[in-house]
Amino acid sequence: MNELSAGRHAGALNDAMSRAVSSPGVPVVTSVGNASDSIESLPLKAIHELPDFFYVKDRAGRFLFANATTARSLGYSDASELAGKSDFDLYDFETAQRYFEIEQAMMASGEPLIDMEEITPSLIGEGAACRLTSKIPLRNDRGEIIGLIGASRDITERKRQEELRRRQAELLEMIARNEPLETVLEALVLLVEAEIDGVSGSVLLLDSDGQRLRHGAAPHLPGAYTRIIDGIAIGPKVGSCGTAAWRAAPVVVEDALGDPLWEEFRSVVEAFGFRSCWSTPILTAQRNVLGTFALYSNTVRAPTTRETELVAIATHLAGIAIERRRGDERIHFMAHHDDLTGLPNRAFFKERMAKTLHQARAASRKVTVAYIDVNDFKGINDTLGHAAGDEVLKEVAARMANCVRASDMVVRLGGDEFVVVLVHQSSHDIGITRRLRDLQKAISKPVQFKGREIPISCSIGVAAFPNDGATADELLLNADRAMYGAKQQGLQTPLHHYSTHDAATELPLTDQEELRLAIVRDQLLLHYQPQVDVITRKVTGVEALVRWEHPQKGMRPPAEFIPLAEECGLIIPLGLWVLNEACRQAREWQAMGLPPVRIAVNVSARQFTDPDFARHVTETAERHKLDLHWLELELTESVLMQDAERALAMMDALRPLGVRFSIDDFGAGYSSLASLKTFPFDRLKMDRSLIEALPSDKTAVAIGLAVISLAQTLKLSVVAEGVETDAQLEFLSFARCEEAQGYRFSKPVPADRIPALLKA
Repeated sequence: MNELSAGRHAGALNDAMSRAVSSPGVPVVTSVGNASDSIESLPLKAIHELPDFFYVKDRAGRFLFANATTARSLGYSDASELAGKSDFDLYDFETAQRYFEIEQAMMASGEPLIDMEEITPSLIGEGAACRLTSKIPLRNDRGEIIGLIGASRDITERKRQEELRRRQAELLEMIARNEPLETVLEALVLLVEAEIDGVSGSVLLLDSDGQRLRHGAAPHLPGAYTRIIDGIAIGPKVGSCGTAAWRAAPVVVEDALGDPLWEEFRSVVEAFGFRSCWSTPILTAQRNVLGTFALYSNTVRAPTTRETELVAIATHLAGIAIERRRGDERIHFMAHHDDLTGLPNRAFFKERMAKTLHQARAASRKVTVAYIDVNDFKGINDTLGHAAGDEVLKEVAARMANCVRASDMVVRLGGDEFVVVLVHQSSHDIGITRRLRDLQKAISKPVQFKGREIPISCSIGVAAFPNDGATADELLLNADRAMYGAKQQGLQTPLHHYSTHDAATELPLTDQEELRLAIVRDQLLLHYQPQVDVITRKVTGVEALVRWEHPQKGMRPPAEFIPLAEECGLIIPLGLWVLNEACRQAREWQAMGLPPVRIAVNVSARQFTDPDFARHVTETAERHKLDLHWLELELTESVLMQDAERALAMMDALRPLGVRFSIDDFGAGYSSLASLKTFPFDRLKMDRSLIEALPSDKTAVAIGLAVISLAQTLKLSVVAEGVETDAQLEFLSFARCEEAQGYRFSKPVPADRIPALLKA
């Protein structure tokens, strides 16, 4: 800065600095006299020692003064070298232009800029910085603005810490929402990788035996490497992770090629280019090892203090997530298993049997249910005590478990009653009778208890799917009847249900037979629930909902007969009836001159994976002359996951015809992001269980906003089910949900009520 320039601004600098002291971030500057002593009279040492940035510019944006901190950040060792330079001499044109425009606007308005956040590119190779900056007009004695005074504070580390805390909070929310452990661990690894340059993270989980480490998450490690280390045994000299789990203490290896811990695995890490590996055990509060958190680098180095602290945070969060998963698994196990014997209980039996029967029906195979009761068990308890009774039950349970295959099931219903389910490997009964007799022989051996033998015998009743029942309850009831017949007759061989000659086996017309007749005798009908545009309140579509008008029992909702149709195989003819009737009705409304609307039809898993389904859809549309653009098929994730490959092929076959698809029950716990990624949906239906909680439940509000935002990002329209209140509708409008459905607009109504709604 030359003397002329300094003299011109000296008086103004004195006044401006005095006025600036009240602004945050601007240091106090003593009085400036004339041109010859202006800079010399400043307390330069104090200003240069400031950790914050301080500078003065003229009206053209050229530096008149800058402290040492500012100069160093711009790559200068001497602050005087900045004199006369502008941002255009220092930064790229775009950055310099942005600074110039901001400063010129501030000087033109005369209004100071206080505490604005700026992202400043580094000129010394340290990456961009975030600064909190204040800029104040510089005035002369006449009050004219002749430049500016600037002061900044580097808040990069503070912002980084804030971002780290935010991402930690997101991880804790993921854990609280009980998201899959794999998803949480992967997000955790990605968080650490984003904070530390040049590393790839890995989480390994210690198996239930405490002997081997299994893959947990490694989003950026080579797949071949993760497969090699998956299942590696822990030990005192097993790389970084195996050793860390063995020691229950961190293991830092700066160079794996020279460290003895990696001696047996040196060729592996060398092949993948890894040099350093730092592994930290994931521990419980009791310091039990849950797994390891490791960071790999292609360079030889040790972690910094900050990196070590970050890994400590990551392992703590990983421990919370893993313990939460294990806790859930323990709760699920206790809810579905018997405490005494460890066998599955009645709740597990019902869940598993529904799947077993579905698979057997699809493969045309039989399933045998054996109901087993220990004879005179009360006498054992009364004479020898409950400890002896418990020992008998545990031994009987172990014997049964040893007699079955992996595909079979042993269940303790309660007391001394057990069920064994044998899944046939083919459609015939070869070997089943022999296996049941072997089972009875294995059970009926004495049990040793405190030096004495307790004689054991049992009665077994047998029922087989599909002849003796189509559902788990029917099979269990008939096997129970057969067991009592065997007990009354004192039989030492299993007794089949048909051998009981029980008059009760001569049943009246079953629900299954009644439903079959209902389909052919036109006892079914459709009701339609409107789907409404949230903004205009116009009806945009209707959902077809089936009802059964039973001759004796009256109107029956779908929940009472759809599960039966699924179990007994009637769901395909029932579904075809619904599809045909919905298309017929849609075309009839159009013929009446009503505005065409989309008609949504629910499709079951078995129906959608039927190879002839696409043909049925096209034939139905042709029969009623309905443009398939107006047909929407509603699918749940369970429908798709029965046979994902076949379901995707079916969607690809129908989409070119104009058929639209919506994913139903989204938000009820049955639908996942994977489905939205894999399958070509047009619409997303938010489940009524989520809508019910709106808008009072903050969690539901957050989830609802996230679901709608996600759908819009994926270019899916959203329809909310179960809308009943104005408050719910107001929230949906605020969230920009396109459509809604529920009692707030109309309950499901017969077809003759729809025209009035369409005209309204």
